[in-house]
Parts: sequence; structure tokens; C-alpha cells
Amino acid sequence: MQLDDLKIFVATVDARNFTAAANRLQLSKQFVSRRVMALEAGLGVRLLVRNTRKLAVTDLGYEFYQRASRILGEVEDAEQAMSSGRSDPRGLLRVSAPMSFGTVHLSPLVAGFLRANPDVRVDMELSDRVVDVVGEGFDMALRIGTLADSTLIAQKLAELRMVSCCSPAYRKARRPPVAPADLARHACLLYGQEARSGWEYIVDGASQTFEVRGPLRVNNGEVIRDAAVAGLGIARLPEFIVADALSSGKLVEVLDNFVSPPLTLYAVYPQHRQASVTIRAFTQFLRERFAKAMRK
Repeated sequence: MQLDDLKIFVATVDARNFTAAANRLQLSKQFVSRRVMALEAGLGVRLLVRNTRKLAVTDLGYEFYQRASRILGEVEDAEQAMSSGRSDPRGLLRVSAPMSFGTVHLSPLVAGFLRANPDVRVDMELSDRVVDVVGEGFDMALRIGTLADSTLIAQKLAELRMVSCCSPAYRKARRPPVAPADLARHACLLYGQEARSGWEYIVDGASQTFEVRGPLRVNNGEVIRDAAVAGLGIARLPEFIVADALSSGKLVEVLDNFVSPPLTLYAVYPQHRQASVTIRAFTQFLRERFAKAMRK
């Protein structure tokens, strides 16, 4: 097995097409196809399922793809570490990020990063699930909130303000809360595990958690926001999710005299990727852009 065969296989899976992979690698389609077939023969397993339109990856093929991606990433890191002449970010960067945050904030920043670093390719998965960074072959993940204990390295990028809000119709129909304790008599729209943990506010200089209940609990902030706009209750969400609805008047703040502790945005990545110039560059790029946005 040769390193070039891993590069060809990873490029083929990324493109889901022999022709596109060949164009990316500046090789012939026939050569790419032959090398993948030779790789399968050498491993003794089927990695890809071929049909007339596109390629599908087998379970074993996807596992091999993850391992091959990690190997290629480590080779790139080693090359960059050994050569001062190749200190610029380059290569494939696989990133996982939360869905709402990715669509609202991350997508324009990724475009800016790619414009500034033309030798980098980004493969980004937006999902509200907590991915296995190492096991699924990600180079890094962006996570919001308290981090679970792990061997991953965590870099703080920004703090995200939390906003309590409801629709004007809900506020008119029911007396709005004037203190967090009043939430007990309101319909609260619960984001993630809030039904178990409650909502936290700073009261008289100390953090207190208040029990909340309501008709909806879901692990997606945009669904909670839309339910609040529809008048179903009070939501407590990161500002980036509700900013447009607040500015348009579809939502109004409540309990604005009481601060909720902000959520922290982290970049996390495996210890063996510490030397990656590309990861460091992307992390620093995000930190600077978020700091600039917070000052506005």
C-alpha cells in the first residue's frame, strides 16, 4: 500500500465520483479507478460500491476513509513541522460544528478563511450531535457550552450572550415575568437538556438555577425560536439564533434586567493535531473575527 493510494482513495470518497477525483488530482479517470481497485484487492475488502451515477462507500470503506484521512493529516503536519518553507496553511480540514451556529455565523467566516488560504480545503459537517472527533476522523470541532472530560485540547474562542424572549402576542396575553422565579407560572420552551437542568440567572450577584417547564423540548435552537415566534412560550437562547427575530419585532426580550451566564464557544481537537499549522490558523482566524464582532 502506497501513500499516494490513500490520497487517491480519500479524494475519490470526498468527490463521490472517479472523474471529479481525477480532475482534482490531475490524473486520468482510468488511473484513479485502477488504483482504487488495486487498493481493494490488497486489503481484500470492498471499499466502494459503483453504479452509473456515483459511488457509495461501504461501512468498511468509510472506516478506512476515516483512518486514511487521519494518516494523511498527520503526514501533512509532519511535513509542515519539518519544513519552514511550508508554514502556510494547506490541505484538507475536516470540521464539525453545531447546525444553527454554523449556518448563521460560521459559513461567512469559512468563506473568508478560504479566500485568505487558497491551499486549504474545508469539509464541514453541521450537526447538533456531539461527534467523536478522533473516531470519525475530524480534525477539529466547534462546541458550545460545558465540555465533557476528554483527551481533546480545547481553545476558548468567544462567549455567547443568552437572551430570554417571547412573542409580543404571548407577552400581551400573559403577564410577563419580572423576576426569574416568575417563570414557574409560564410556558417555557426548552433547548436540549434544560428540562433537567433549569435556567440559570444572576440574582443579587449570585448564580441561581430556576426550574422551568413547557410544551416543547428540542435539541435545535431554530425550532425553539420559531415556537417562540408562534407564541407558544418563553425561550432562552443564544443571541445569534434570535437576533433577527428581535430586530424585526417578532420577538421581544423579557427578564432583560437579569443576566444569564454566557455560553462559551470552544474549538476542540485531538492532541496529535497540536502541530497542525492549518488548525492553528483556523482557530486564530475564528478567535480574531469573533472578538471583532463582539466589540461592535
